[in-house]
Amino acid sequence: MAGEAHTAADYIKHHLQNLTFGRLPDGSWGLANSPEQAKAMGFWAIHLDTLGVSIVLGVLFLWLFRRAAASATAGVPGGWQNFVEWVVEFIDTSVRGSFSGGRNDLIAPLALTIFIWIFLLNLMDLVPIDWIPGLMAALGLPYFKLVPTTDPNATFGMSIAVFLLVLYYSFKIKGPGGFLAELSLHPFGKWGMPANLFLETINLIAKPVSLALRLFGNLYAGEMIFILIALLFGAGIGWGLMAGFLQLGWAIFHILIITLQAFIFMTLTIVYLDMAHQEHH
Repeated sequence: MAGEAHTAADYIKHHLQNLTFGRLPDGSWGLANSPEQAKAMGFWAIHLDTLGVSIVLGVLFLWLFRRAAASATAGVPGGWQNFVEWVVEFIDTSVRGSFSGGRNDLIAPLALTIFIWIFLLNLMDLVPIDWIPGLMAALGLPYFKLVPTTDPNATFGMSIAVFLLVLYYSFKIKGPGGFLAELSLHPFGKWGMPANLFLETINLIAKPVSLALRLFGNLYAGEMIFILIALLFGAGIGWGLMAGFLQLGWAIFHILIITLQAFIFMTLTIVYLDMAHQEHH
């Protein structure tokens, strides 16, 4: 890390840069070794760190919950089974309280997956920021961002997936005519159709945008604060001791943030899908 960042600005930029794979200026394909190269790769570049960490944590989530299901007992449950049952009951209560659009067997598993997966992605923000990038630098990788939800590609990917489900169920439940009528006849009736269509389209598009930006903004800001605190460790013993207390305090407070953001994303997903199931006459 010391070889990569010589000033505070370099240190911050280094920690905010993704490990990017794409087409280099000479026409070959490979890793970007500078932010300029990553930018030049354009839209089709892949953030390998975001993708890799997301997949690993997704597999970890599936393995842990499958293990709990496979070893479940009707007798005295173990600690892990107790925890999983508590999480499932919590998700079930949230779905029952927010989803009233009839029966849909997808909603509860989707809500569970969203909550746990996003929580695990956010949890990576509590890993000391130099540990994994330092390890990856020793392996020859120029950059590595450990927190996928600080990458808008990840948060927009999840929100767009939710948006596509909303569109699917809106068409399935209401039909194309009913869905278009909902967009064009509310809130001002048939005489205000152009204004209705404009307002409702904006409202529809705003759902995935706000869903993605809320999660990204909160986690990006939290990561930035950890980076700024880490800079204090190089400013002397006094500042280093102060940075230690600040880091501990912010980490404890950040546990609330990462949990709350996972819960908000899950709850809004349930609410949006519930709205897609509602037929307005």
